[in-house]
Amino acid sequence: MALTLLLVFWTSVWPYLLGFLLVGATGAAGWWLWRTDRLLRRRDRHWRQEDAVLAGRRTLAQVDVMTGTEFEELVAGLCRRDGCTEVRRVGGAGDNGADVLGRLPDGRTMVVQCKRYAPSRAIPNRELRDLLGARVHFCADVAVFVTTTRFSGPSESFAREHDILAVHRDLLGLWNNGASLMSLAGVNGRGQGDARHRTRWKQAYGG
Repeated sequence: MALTLLLVFWTSVWPYLLGFLLVGATGAAGWWLWRTDRLLRRRDRHWRQEDAVLAGRRTLAQVDVMTGTEFEELVAGLCRRDGCTEVRRVGGAGDNGADVLGRLPDGRTMVVQCKRYAPSRAIPNRELRDLLGARVHFCADVAVFVTTTRFSGPSESFAREHDILAVHRDLLGLWNNGASLMSLAGVNGRGQGDARHRTRWKQAYGG
């Protein structure tokens, strides 16, 4: 019956049917183009992130022979790679305990202290106290301490108690290889390896 009515009133309804089909086709084409654009943009961001990681990647052996300034520039570059803004290196004489300043992707301000020490050394408490002073001086929301070595037990506890993100050598390796800075916060202050790891560390670096 519906087919019969359609045939009878075809001359009256066909413009509406045609319009409906055109609107549907246009909408479907628009959705397909929007979805394709989103996929391409996502892939482009992913490729750009991979390129940024590869461009900034250094082996820890290469990092170990950097100057202090080169290490600070490396850390600043890793921050920029992770989407931090207003990043600038301020280390040097009269730096007030800060080497890098900037903003995290969520807008919070950060102050970073960088120490390129021999792996056989350990970061003492006083270094972290200096960073606390820098956080107050620069009115920063987040304090980050990045080093090529490890933290002593007391200094690691100090960092955890005062909400300092302590990036030791192992975490620096993860960050350098593509992990984001703030993803390291989830493992902050949870130890620097078990007894076997510490034994291997001493065998490799001494101290």
